[in-house]
Amino acid sequence: MEYAREAVKRGTASIGVRTPEGVVLVVDKQTRSPLLEGSSVEKLHKIDDHVGAASAGHVADARQLVDFARQQSQVERVRYDEPIGVRTLTKSVTDHIQQYTQVGGARPFGVALLIAGVEGGEPRLFETDPSGTSNEWKAVAIGSNRGDIQEFLEDEYDAGLSVDDGIDLALRALNEGREDALSGDGVGVGIVDADTGTYRELAADESQSYIDDIEDAADDSDDDDDEE
Repeated sequence: MEYAREAVKRGTASIGVRTPEGVVLVVDKQTRSPLLEGSSVEKLHKIDDHVGAASAGHVADARQLVDFARQQSQVERVRYDEPIGVRTLTKSVTDHIQQYTQVGGARPFGVALLIAGVEGGEPRLFETDPSGTSNEWKAVAIGSNRGDIQEFLEDEYDAGLSVDDGIDLALRALNEGREDALSGDGVGVGIVDADTGTYRELAADESQSYIDDIEDAADDSDDDDDEE
């Protein structure tokens, strides 16, 4: 289990922020090699029309859990002709994870997930860990530098945030303690919209526009400080 938890800590960060308008997922797609295309790094996943997920840890383990979650979602649609509840889906995933902590010859999944969705018009955000435990959050980080990012979220989060504000908050939190600058290609942004009940991912140029706004605001703040 400690090996699995360590794998999560070594994974690049993923952040979730819940707002009244929907849930925002932001992931760090920075690579260990300048030769690796950031677009090939899979950390955001569409589970169903109304559910998305972000991961931190082993990519192969994340893919297995995402495939399992997709299967559970499709079974619910076929059986009951309705979308699966976000809490129900999360419990199915954590039950599956927990089984691998008890079966001889099987290792725990070395990955944590953020599962974001809309249920009954309400935005929901859950975290799963390698032990099979889940928690519901207003804002949460998984992966490397979690402590500093979580502290930033706790200081800056407001329950009345818009989705745009949530993206801004998550990107600024991701920037905490980083040596290299954020870029549209180096991050992924997913949104579950509460009004439409749909999940979508932003293109790199859309993400870059949010990053540019953050940098412009920081420059304006520095100019104001210089004038004082």
